[in-house]
Amino acid sequence: MTAQLERAPARAPADGGSGWSWSRRPALVALAIGALVSVVVAIGLGPVGVAPLTVIQIIGHHTIGVPGDVTWARTDDAIIWEVRLPRVLLGAIVGASLGVVGTALQALVRNPLAEPYILGVSSGASTGAAAAILFGVGAGLGAHSVSLMAFFGALGALAFVLALARSTGRITPSRMLVAGVAVSYLLSATTSLLILFAESAEGARAVMFWLLGSLANADWSTLPVGYVGMTAGMGLVFWWRRRLDLLALGDETAMASGVDPGRTRLVLVIVVALCVGLAVSLSGGIGFVGLAGPHIARRLVGPIHRHLVPAAAALGALMLVWADVVARMALQPRELPIGVVTGVLGAPVLIALVRKLPHNT
Repeated sequence: MTAQLERAPARAPADGGSGWSWSRRPALVALAIGALVSVVVAIGLGPVGVAPLTVIQIIGHHTIGVPGDVTWARTDDAIIWEVRLPRVLLGAIVGASLGVVGTALQALVRNPLAEPYILGVSSGASTGAAAAILFGVGAGLGAHSVSLMAFFGALGALAFVLALARSTGRITPSRMLVAGVAVSYLLSATTSLLILFAESAEGARAVMFWLLGSLANADWSTLPVGYVGMTAGMGLVFWWRRRLDLLALGDETAMASGVDPGRTRLVLVIVVALCVGLAVSLSGGIGFVGLAGPHIARRLVGPIHRHLVPAAAALGALMLVWADVVARMALQPRELPIGVVTGVLGAPVLIALVRKLPHNT
């Protein structure tokens, strides 16, 4: 299946290698515009509705001072700027990051079922967060101790996976997958034990809600760190888009083209893990976006990564922004875990994709 999906990169780009294929540009532009419009519309949706034009005015007033005169309600200003804008922006960057790293992983391990949490990084972040919530581990780190402990847990899981994958030689897709699955099971069991021994039922509920994902804790203090880290990671993945094309075709093809597959895979795995660690530490565990997004993007723009990476980023942002809208509006005043929404909405999408796959894959 992978060979068929990734056969196109072996051919010379139709645009002469200049960067963008004219036949793919409309889809990419449409996805980018859709993501931008979705962010503006989603910010205005909620128990208190705010018109898109007012949303744009409020954002413009706070960022560039235009318009100078405040013609909207102060409550609308506070809701948009302090609550919804950080939340929607976090959803957009987390969704984009999950889409990009899912695309990278599917090329790295040459498996269309690979997704961002396959390396055990999410399980490590969950264990760190559970320890912080239930037992106060890392309380000295301050107000963001849960997010920081989740990120440290993700780094620890990554180190464990890489040590296992390299223990018998160079890192290969099979070793990485097996090591990731093993570490994921181990850390998931550890998190379950922490919940089992928790003294507070409220704390256990908080951990479960966090494990299923939420953007409710988004604020301006943590958003810049997440944006810088995840944007840098996505930038590197796009910079190495040609290497991803070669790795998707096999290590022999990559080596014949002058690319060291072991070194490239190691660097990209670290980048992927850091992006996932940041995403999980800020929003909890959110599934399906990094798996379904690349599949849909591949059907829209093809398998060449210079098109596929930005398309997956836009689709990931779109999916998570609207999943969050459903999560916070479906059962008002209660809020659904966003991972439940992405799972319910993502499963039919994947089923439809599977039904349309060629019979020989």
